[in-house]
Amino acid sequence: MSVTTIQGVIENGRVVLPEDVNLPEKKVVYVVIPDFDEKPSKRILSPRLVNGEQAKDFIKKVEKATDA
Repeated sequence: MSVTTIQGVIENGRVVLPEDVNLPEKKVVYVVIPDFDEKPSKRILSPRLVNGEQAKDFIKKVEKATDA
């Protein structure tokens, strides 16, 4: 396997290569990021019910407010 190195930049979350670089569609590429020491982003996951049948306990009823 031969290896070619091409420098690109990230713009709007996508790798942008120089205009004179033409790669075939579906070509497998590998991205190597030198000196990347950013901490991984944190994800906050939604809680999940262990027992799906408990979902009925969380049903909300929306009522129109009345003027008192």
